[in-house]
Amino acid sequence: MEQERNELDYIKKYQARGYTSSFKCNNDVLIELTSKKAYKPNQIFIKRTQRFEGLSNPSDMSILYVIETVDGKKGLVTASYGIDSDTDLDTFFKNIPKENDHSNDVI
Repeated sequence: MEQERNELDYIKKYQARGYTSSFKCNNDVLIELTSKKAYKPNQIFIKRTQRFEGLSNPSDMSILYVIETVDGKKGLVTASYGIDSDTDLDTFFKNIPKENDHSNDVI
């Protein structure tokens, strides 16, 4: 497979593998936007993480979380990190139990 160069390439790759649900963080839960179901950190499994630097400004950094919920929803969450980070989202992902972090799995 040709090597991906940016965040959009990775998003397309994971969507083609079934990671199509979208999520937002609100009040210490992650909400799946279609079903409106809320998930606590212990109900989320991190399948992979990818970090990116901005093309025009290396201080523009983001992270792509490839996740699966306890009931099988598969999706992606993107977040800024560094100076522009979303502290609620950062806190949510830091609260996911270590045993739920499978970011080194092959998917």
